[in-house]
Parts: sequence; structure tokens; C-alpha cells
Amino acid sequence: MVRTRSFLLLFAVLLGLSASSARAQLIQIDGSSTVFPVTEAAAEEFQKARRGTVRVTVGIAGTGGGFKKFCRGETDISNASRPILKPEMDACKRAGIEYIELPVAFDALTVMVNPKNNWVTSMTVPELRKIWEPAAQGKITSWSQVRAGWPNAPLKLFGAGADSGTFDYFTEAIVGKAKSSRGDFTASEDDNVLVQGIANDRNALGFFGYAYYAENKDKLKAVSIDNGRGPVAPSEKTVLDGTYQPLSRPIYIYVSKKAADRKEVRDFVEFYMKNAPNLVKQVKYVPLPDRVYSMGLARLQKRKTGTAFAGHADVGVTIDDLLKREPKL
Repeated sequence: MVRTRSFLLLFAVLLGLSASSARAQLIQIDGSSTVFPVTEAAAEEFQKARRGTVRVTVGIAGTGGGFKKFCRGETDISNASRPILKPEMDACKRAGIEYIELPVAFDALTVMVNPKNNWVTSMTVPELRKIWEPAAQGKITSWSQVRAGWPNAPLKLFGAGADSGTFDYFTEAIVGKAKSSRGDFTASEDDNVLVQGIANDRNALGFFGYAYYAENKDKLKAVSIDNGRGPVAPSEKTVLDGTYQPLSRPIYIYVSKKAADRKEVRDFVEFYMKNAPNLVKQVKYVPLPDRVYSMGLARLQKRKTGTAFAGHADVGVTIDDLLKREPKL
């Protein structure tokens, strides 16, 4: 009887250790749907390399939604299509969450119309502002109101939701103030919803990350952007030469310092940084120079915490800027 009880006790202890070990091997990530394709690709390759001993979950709550979870300590890594903002920095500080900021790629935030739209090939920044500024709500409702010669057809708008970093960046770059926008448009943090909306309406106009456009080129038409020097189409070349402005932007992951003390999280982030040049290309974003990924690895190894952006999303950040700026808490 005593031997039976001892065996059961030992079994329970081993079971408890096994359960604890299983929990330790779970890496939880949430945040930007723009960054999702890169992180999902890294997660799939990492899990294959680890033969299923580590499970990585990746959500798409949007950059803002992801930071809410991250700063409550509910996730290990947060995907972000803009730098962490001051209110989010404060929330993390109150919860004792320190973070390591790592740029992973450049995106060409893309404005799109339906392929059957035969009147738009390019738009100026003032035209986009006229459509998206708060004063346009209920007033700018037809294509003919945007440019003379365009048809008197209804303007159907699709854009990132308010919890999306893409929404923050687009409004900052086009309207001049983050989150300043008309509200009468179809909004979603899930870019696939926006793809379907634009693909099914000839009068649609919308915006989201380049990777979702590249995956759906047969359903969408990209609009060249004229920032005062002539129309420029989104592409790897125009991102790298700095001419796709003001919608070229770096995207990031934020790693919890506490989570980085766990071997499986540290191994995953190292795998991510070392394989990012190939993974980023696979999902149609623009890889950063190797020295930026080396800088990221050094930040991880030294546990260099904080942000290089002082709590706001700067427009027009270049690769040189990424190399020069030092993160601070």
C-alpha cells in the first residue's frame, strides 16, 4: 500500500513537472497584422527546426491591441507596425514590463483600388488628405470630388482599424496627426477583410501593408503616390532609394525582457534575426541591411531595453536613422 502511494506521488510530481515544462515551451505573440506574415513565417520555420518541442502562437489584435496585452504581461513578444507610443510606454512601466525594440523589415504601406477602376493610377498626398481627414466625413463621398475628370461614382473606403499601427502611421503621414481620420469607412485590423472589400467593389479605395497587396495582385491595383516630386509606385527599389514617401516605414517586434530570460524565447528571437533577410523577402517586404539585424542581436544579448522613438511614430524614418538611434526607457 505504501509502495503504491509512493508510486502515485512520484507519478503526480512527474506529471506536474511535465505540465510545467510544456507551459515553458509556449511562446505567445500578438499585435500587428502587417508584421504577422514575417513573424508567422519565422514561427513556422522555428517550430519545424525544433521538431514541435516549442509551440509559437501569433495573433493579429493590431499594434495597439497587441501592446495592451504585452503591457499586461499576457504575451512574450508584440508585433508592431509603428514604434511604441507614450501611453503604451507608461502602461508597460506601471506593470514593470521592460522591452527590447527590434526592427525587422521595411514596409511600403500601399494605397489600393479595384483593378476595374480605370481612372486612378496615382494620387497626390493632398488628394489623400482631402479624402481621409476628419472634415471629409459625410462630405467627400464621390470620386468626382477628389479630382476633376474622375467619375461621379460613390467613394467606398476601406482602412485599418483604430487598434492598428497602420491606421496610426497612415493618419500621421497623410493627415498630419496620428488617429485623426474620418470615421465613415469600413475598418478592420484583419487585412484579409480589407482585401476582400476592395476586390469586390469597383469604387473602392483602401490602404494596408505591401505584403497583402503582393499576395493579391490579381485582385487589387496599387496606386502610385505623388509627394510633390511625381508619382512613385511602392516597391523594394523605391523603399531602399527613399523615394516612396511618406508611406515607407520600418516595422518591429518588441520582446519582453523577462521573457527573453527563457531559453526558448531567446532562441526564437535569435532564429528570427538570423533568418529575417530570407523570411522578409519571402513575404514581400523589404529586408534591412545585415548590420541592422546584427545590431538587433546585440540588443537582445545585452538586454538593451527601451525605444529609439521617444513615444511617437516619426514619418520618413530611414535605414540610417535605425542605425543611429539608441533605445531609451
